[in-house]
Amino acid sequence: MILLAKLLYFCSVKLFRGIFGLVFKVYIGIVFLITLLIFYIPIALLLTRKSWKKHAFKVHVVWSYAFSLLCLYFIKFKKKSKLPKGPYIIVANHTSYLDIFMLYSILPQHPFLFMGKAEILKYPLMKTLFKHLNIPVHRESQVKSARSFIAAKRALLEGWSLVIFPEGKIPDDNCPTMIPFRDGAFKLAKSVKVPIVPISFTNNYYLFSDPENLLGPARPGISHVYLHDFISVDVVESMTEKELSDHVFQIINEPIIATQK
Repeated sequence: MILLAKLLYFCSVKLFRGIFGLVFKVYIGIVFLITLLIFYIPIALLLTRKSWKKHAFKVHVVWSYAFSLLCLYFIKFKKKSKLPKGPYIIVANHTSYLDIFMLYSILPQHPFLFMGKAEILKYPLMKTLFKHLNIPVHRESQVKSARSFIAAKRALLEGWSLVIFPEGKIPDDNCPTMIPFRDGAFKLAKSVKVPIVPISFTNNYYLFSDPENLLGPARPGISHVYLHDFISVDVVESMTEKELSDHVFQIINEPIIATQK
């Protein structure tokens, strides 16, 4: 009887959390849509001229602050190291869509672009904002992937920093456990000779899991962020792509493993 009571209690708590998470995801979706409609016009207008593009980034920062406040998301730096002089490549683990939105609040100092999956272009309003401010990556085509790499190099040379999630996607299972890195970020860093800024998100998955996981965790709370010491150009040049990838993976993974113990 005691075992049965414990099992029923566990199931009821899990169900309650799942229903709360679903309701909160719906709320987040509504907030995102409303704020998207509010900020869409000024961002779209600023993207009509190349010289205004960095102002569009500033509007994204304001949008990030507004979205976080309305959803009761706050940021706590568990480690906050000094940033290098831009441009640089920001490399982070990826467990939640919050990772994307929060980066504008985490690093508002230096304008950056995202290199991300071209699948985002399927969404009408997001297509305009993403295509004209960021760099879509078409992985199904080697030619288009090469063009994305060239566009990324050009952006770095023009003074933009870049955000790359080298896992390539949110892992399907066992979040926040990381999956192996792709090599694009490290090829770019070595090619253009720029520093790398590693970032660890240790609990964003618990604040907002994949929307397709209807009863997955979602709640307001504090995002724990580790802004690690940057990897200098000298270190980038001294390592092979594989060594650099392994080194950055270890840096990002260390606090994730520590929080799971």
